[in-house]
Amino acid sequence: QVQLVESGGGLAQAGGSLRLSCAASGSIFRINAMGWYRQAPEKQRELVAAITSDGNTNYADSVKDRFTISRGNAKSTVFLQMNSLKPEDTAVYYCNADLRRTIADIRSRNYWGQGTQVTVSS
Repeated sequence: QVQLVESGGGLAQAGGSLRLSCAASGSIFRINAMGWYRQAPEKQRELVAAITSDGNTNYADSVKDRFTISRGNAKSTVFLQMNSLKPEDTAVYYCNADLRRTIADIRSRNYWGQGTQVTVSS
């Protein structure tokens, strides 16, 4: 079984910063990519940032130059540094991992964390 555990959400003022962390654990053979998604009330879940096993990153236009995604040394952890926060960044943030559990798995699967609330006040 695979678990993704997020931490670091909370309340921040506009212009402030928060740092999210996500650790993947369990039966994992290889992680292809990890990322962060968010879902605001009455909106669809959207990609915020992602990082591949090669270190390539991808960001939503709305967070470029404000958010930075990075991996830990163990490669099974991912961080999201969020600076210059705006009220529109308020959402539940979900960690995502695209991975293979065993060497026998032909295809990778997506796994999700439970989500962490980020609230930015104006």
